[in-house]
Amino acid sequence: MSAEIIDGKELALEIRKNLKEKILRLKKAPKLVVILAGDDEASKIYVRNKQKAAAEIGIETELFRFEENSSQKQLEELIDRLNQDKDVNGILLQLPVPAHINGNALLERIDPAKDVDGFHPFNIGLLQNGANKATIAATPKGVLRLIKSVKKDLTGLNAIVIGRSVIVGKPMAMLLLNENCTVIIAHSHTKDLKELCLKADIVVSSTGCGKMVKADWIRKGATVIDVGICRDENGKLCGDVDFESVKEVASYITPVPGGVGPMTIAMLLENTIEAYLKQRG
Repeated sequence: MSAEIIDGKELALEIRKNLKEKILRLKKAPKLVVILAGDDEASKIYVRNKQKAAAEIGIETELFRFEENSSQKQLEELIDRLNQDKDVNGILLQLPVPAHINGNALLERIDPAKDVDGFHPFNIGLLQNGANKATIAATPKGVLRLIKSVKKDLTGLNAIVIGRSVIVGKPMAMLLLNENCTVIIAHSHTKDLKELCLKADIVVSSTGCGKMVKADWIRKGATVIDVGICRDENGKLCGDVDFESVKEVASYITPVPGGVGPMTIAMLLENTIEAYLKQRG
């Protein structure tokens, strides 16, 4: 039998509905500020989607746009000002930033309490320590929610995370460890990747290499989460996983698009509300 499709759109809509109801009970709407530097077209689309989703559930947003030639100092001064603004609950620096800008330094400058992306070293450290008060990066947080929508208890399961980025791979591995999984982090230099995948009950892939994960890499009955996104030879959106073949082996699988993407935005909104509530005790 074909795998059950884990519908990220449906789950994200349910989460956003619950968040909207929560906001209606607050005395004041949470406020999210987005900083966009440069002219990256994909970033502009992502920012519009985030602002639209926030507005739909009642989160106030404000966008600060900077030209490609803007300076590090200009961005730092804005972040310092937003850190001090009690009306601002979340600060999001849209990546990537122009090449001459030190993005890591800007991320580290954001107040950890307002770091709704979960990229500040303080929040990364809290997650590493297993603390439940960490702000967790939106994509891995959404991935875990997708997995737990079909598997409530992950204790003792073998998991492999393909990709070791700070944005997805590393926090994903920590989240699965915190759920009592045995976790392998794989990457472009990993030997015998296929054999390692075949031992996994859970496969999370976030490499951006189209259709890299084939059916003969997957253990029968595994749960497969595809974080990657690119275009195939026909210009059609696809992920890391060869969906059509893998769905005949796996028990559960996410599609691309419509899997992880909607959950990432939903988790960003949830992080913003959580930041608001923490800041107000």
